[in-house]
Amino acid sequence: MSKTSKSEVGQPAPGFRLRDGSDQEWALAQQRGKVVVLLFYPGDETPICTRQMCSVRDRWDDYSATGAEVVGVSTNSVESHKRFAEHHDLPLRLLSDKGGDVARMYGAQSLIPGKVARSVFVIDANGIVRYRDVRPLGLFRPKDQDVIRAIREAQGEAVGRS
Repeated sequence: MSKTSKSEVGQPAPGFRLRDGSDQEWALAQQRGKVVVLLFYPGDETPICTRQMCSVRDRWDDYSATGAEVVGVSTNSVESHKRFAEHHDLPLRLLSDKGGDVARMYGAQSLIPGKVARSVFVIDANGIVRYRDVRPLGLFRPKDQDVIRAIREAQGEAVGRS
């Protein structure tokens, strides 16, 4: 795993494997054939992150209707993710990037040392990054409608390229 690369739109998404809040392994390579959304966020149970993940929960029917695989990624532990998801009834899988290696690979780093930037990456069914929104300060969360629109666009681009 290269630890200094930066995922750009139009480039192949770096592969990775992480564990989720149920301690199950999740691998990007196993998602080939469908659009994947990586929602990087600074931390469980923090005010803005909680609002962001609860907003995704509240719009889950819209996300689900796209057929995309939507996952949250932060440096919190598997146990923390489990508690956070249960506390807020979150329907999406939360992946533990404990050392921050995946965040670094994607260029999802905050201006605050050691923190993950609030970021969204939409990867098409062929493994190509189609949307990138990195917010190094993370004070404002991405709008769900923008992410859902990016998913729909990535689906169209993947079909057009097949």
